[in-house]
Amino acid sequence: MADQHAQLDWNEQGQPSSRLYDDVYFSRENGLEETRYVFLSNNDLPQRFAALQAGEQLVIGETGFGTGMNFLCAWELFDQRASAGARLHFVSVEKHPLTEPDLRRALALWPSLQPYSEQLLDAYRCLNPGFQRLVFGDGRVVLTLLIGDALAMLPQLDARIDAWFLDGFAPSKNPEMWTPELFAQLARLSAPGATLGTFTATGYVRRALIEAGFAMKRVPGLGKKWEVMRGTFGGAASTLHKPWFARPGYLPDRRRALVIGAGLAGCATAASLARRGWEVTVLERHGAAAQEASGNPQGVLYLKLSAHGTALSRLIVDGFGYTRRLLERLHKGQDWDDCGVLQLAFDEREAQRQAKLTAAFPTSLLTMLDRQQAEAQAGIALASGGLFYPDAGWVHPPALCAQLLDHPGITLHYHGEALALQRVEGKWQALSGARTLAEAEVTVLCGAADITRFEQSAHLPLKRIRGQISRLPASSSSAALSTVVCAEGYVAPVRQGEHTLGASFNFDSDDLTPSSAEHASNLDLLREISSDLAERLQADDLDPATLQGRAAFRCTSPDYLPVIGPLADAEQFAQAYAVLARDARQVPPVPCPWQQGLYINSGHGSRGLITAPLSGELIAAWLEGEPLPVPGDVAEGCHPNRFMLRQLIRKG
Repeated sequence: MADQHAQLDWNEQGQPSSRLYDDVYFSRENGLEETRYVFLSNNDLPQRFAALQAGEQLVIGETGFGTGMNFLCAWELFDQRASAGARLHFVSVEKHPLTEPDLRRALALWPSLQPYSEQLLDAYRCLNPGFQRLVFGDGRVVLTLLIGDALAMLPQLDARIDAWFLDGFAPSKNPEMWTPELFAQLARLSAPGATLGTFTATGYVRRALIEAGFAMKRVPGLGKKWEVMRGTFGGAASTLHKPWFARPGYLPDRRRALVIGAGLAGCATAASLARRGWEVTVLERHGAAAQEASGNPQGVLYLKLSAHGTALSRLIVDGFGYTRRLLERLHKGQDWDDCGVLQLAFDEREAQRQAKLTAAFPTSLLTMLDRQQAEAQAGIALASGGLFYPDAGWVHPPALCAQLLDHPGITLHYHGEALALQRVEGKWQALSGARTLAEAEVTVLCGAADITRFEQSAHLPLKRIRGQISRLPASSSSAALSTVVCAEGYVAPVRQGEHTLGASFNFDSDDLTPSSAEHASNLDLLREISSDLAERLQADDLDPATLQGRAAFRCTSPDYLPVIGPLADAEQFAQAYAVLARDARQVPPVPCPWQQGLYINSGHGSRGLITAPLSGELIAAWLEGEPLPVPGDVAEGCHPNRFMLRQLIRKG
């Protein structure tokens, strides 16, 4: 995919138009008034926002994000009318997003929106193709941007839309945004009674929307626009999922959640739930958060991608953007740095893989560097060039965990190791022997591979992989390293006088005592990355037995996708869907036997910095009935039930 940013022309009044579609982004006379009338008033949003109670939400869907003006006007109105505990979700699809400088220039035309446009501009980064989630006002307002072609993106969306803004360029300029196929997607996604507003009153658009199930009405327009349209969806809600991937539909009267494990997945889950008004208790067996795999001094935002658009690759792109936006709140240089990540083309096979990735992704995400360019970027001599990810870098994971836990709705309990779970009178209880450590209506298991100790999740095929990092004292010459460099291992620039080097993969050891053999192995990885840097660090003179480091267990699944979502009862699942063993094409109309209120967030492997933060949003979306922050097939690919489903089908 080539870069797809919008190409703009600007008139004498400083207003933008699309060079590709030869059309304006908003009315030159009364843009704000038109938005407020066509989209806000014609969807009855002033009244609907005012009617929202604490804990309730309204979901707006939009075709054509453009300059974001419709979103900002909706946000402003929501702030003015909605109660403190209500939430707004805004989902918008955009094939050609504006660059940040163009967006800043366009929004400067509307100074009254500045309090909102400045927040949008601050978050407007790393918007690569896919699902990009931006969170505002501590979760009160959530924007999910679908970057790509509308007819490719909307079928991937899992949401119930309450109000639609149809705001693509005019049908005569961009007919692909006004087709029966696209309107069928609007119908699929619409909640019963969903409303619709659009500036166009074109006859074929009106007829196609009516055919899709919308009752359409022409109403007077504004200014030079004689007529616009509003409508209401009269169809029934469609079934978005097969029953084993359907939403459980359980939301307790009291929003209390117990999160077991204060690693990155647990902290992210707690943060996402707390932002939605949940009372969250985090149970951690150690004396502080981020003591296991999330405790390394430096972790790398390493995007191991596929050119074939796999579920894992798309999850990584979506998760990368979400994590990067989170990191902006941390202390740069101390807790993170967007110094970039250079993945060396260390052999012919890797070079071929990188060439395919270069053709598949925009240069804003990754770019190919030859050896001379790579050396200039890294500040050290290298054996080859490779792929450079300019927005990536390193993170101090404990700092990210601390930031996620810093919320008044989160209570952290240390030195509490849950050994069993039981559900009593609508609440999950975490037990240590006969002692109840904590209880809540909903429990999310985030304790990596140790969650298989619980009877309810014992069937999940999670495995542990030991990894060890080495901490190398920086030298005056090693400080020249200015980006993370990866081959089979990685080495990061200096943080607090040290470089982090790693990480080993050991499938057989259960011993977390750092070993000199793996320190020696890590030093070999360093020599493969750069003999020049190895010399600067005097690697040949280092005694592996005296090196500092730490070891921890990664947790991964057989298909390398994380395990995120609601959990069913394994025995009842096998009975309910036994027919799949005979015919995998069957979809029995049997509700899934959920373990009510029990969720999993685990199996992030070595990609946790990229996938774990977004996974908290996915857990919250499953619970709250919100638009999912990832494509529907990616959510299904991460679903805990996938393993039981595959096992049944294999039996056939």
